[in-house]
Amino acid sequence: MKVITATINDLESIVPLFDAYRVFYSQTSDVEKARDFLQERLSNNESIIFLAIDADNNAVGFTQLFRGFSSVSAARTWILNDLYVIPTARGLGVAKRLMNAARELAECDKVKGLALETAEDNLNAQKLYESLGYQRELGTYHYFLSLD
Repeated sequence: MKVITATINDLESIVPLFDAYRVFYSQTSDVEKARDFLQERLSNNESIIFLAIDADNNAVGFTQLFRGFSSVSAARTWILNDLYVIPTARGLGVAKRLMNAARELAECDKVKGLALETAEDNLNAQKLYESLGYQRELGTYHYFLSLD
């Protein structure tokens, strides 16, 4: 298995993964919406997507990162916004490889760190994150204003 930095040329390999990721988080499948979103991010250089490719050249997972900033620290960060591995490739170290690619990018970019969030019931993800040194933040709440 290899992990590559995706380009617009990899769009059609990422779209089904991204759509499945959205479905995992209770969204309705919408391949065109997934394609449009990813195409815009990649075309505008608004995110970095790492893509995991298996020995048969199939895309089996991805992670997407967005640039962020910490005003309090006056430093740049990366937001690890998305991580998804197809069910048949889970437990094979794909997610760990993708997470390590994100960490290497952050280290090379000399940012303060990587931020991520996950659902309270996503215990497998939490276990992975903590095994890689991520620490659960305490003492803060996250809020979101929906404008839909």
